[in-house]
Amino acid sequence: MVIIDSTVWIDLFSGIPNAETRWLDAEAGKQRLGLTDMILCEVLQGIRSDAELKKAERELLKCEVFATGGIEMAVAAAGNHLELRKKGFPVRKTIDCWIATFCLREGYALLHRDRDFDVFEKVLGLTVIHP
Repeated sequence: MVIIDSTVWIDLFSGIPNAETRWLDAEAGKQRLGLTDMILCEVLQGIRSDAELKKAERELLKCEVFATGGIEMAVAAAGNHLELRKKGFPVRKTIDCWIATFCLREGYALLHRDRDFDVFEKVLGLTVIHP
């Protein structure tokens, strides 16, 4: 399973070509692709019209969407945040910590365009797709 971060979806829907959007176009239908409930929310929040919202929602819901809330995830994400901070790597965004923790716990890879995930890959072993 490859979780597609909001950074890639936003570029895709905006028509911005890059290595990640090309990978997503090429691999759609070949690999299991997913997103989290929080990624779904992040992407849809950026939509400006009702018609575009429905179009984006239909496209996103072709993928598996994972509910990621709950006490266990909250505790695990906080633990990863603390571990990184103790090693001198502050985590800037809670949502990125949450997404990375979900991928780590489930053994899923992440496709992203956000440098905030780099520390999770380097220090905690997050599997990242590098197209």
